[in-house]
Amino acid sequence: MHVWTLALLAIALGTDAFSVALAVGTCGVTRRRLFRLAFHFGLFQFLMPLLGWFLGDSVASLVQPAGKYLVAAFLTFIGVRMIRGAFRRETGVGNRVDRTRGWSLVGFSVATSLDALGVGVGLGLLGIGILTPAVVIGLVAGTMTTAGMLLGGRLSQVFGQRAEALGGLVLLVLAFTFLRH
Repeated sequence: MHVWTLALLAIALGTDAFSVALAVGTCGVTRRRLFRLAFHFGLFQFLMPLLGWFLGDSVASLVQPAGKYLVAAFLTFIGVRMIRGAFRRETGVGNRVDRTRGWSLVGFSVATSLDALGVGVGLGLLGIGILTPAVVIGLVAGTMTTAGMLLGGRLSQVFGQRAEALGGLVLLVLAFTFLRH
């Protein structure tokens, strides 16, 4: 695979991670949260192409039809919760939720890496080796996640709690984007 093709593929796959990280960053950024999210997004973006490459069409045909609906439902659920939480805090109720832990982290990691599963299947069908692309995809996703979290954290500092509502809105837009594909 040509280096530019691989770079563009990795960036395209990393855009979901960037967008979700931007939204999560509006809830507050600490070193621990930043590391957790970047590490897990990068790890899942690395592992999913490997899984797709090894399991081939059988996995893609099972996940593909329902995958976009599950991802959209998860992003909508979290987005609505973020918007509601931002308005609750404005009235003095509620605390910032750490979305880089537990099931939120797992759900975000899977949601942002499902496309990479399909890429792994495609590369396997084309007979292209998977290790180098998987490593590059994982590293780019981790880097884009870091950038998204830092930008989201900065937006939170500038716009206060309204930035979390904006982050929730970004997740809702992403959910509808998944449904359109």
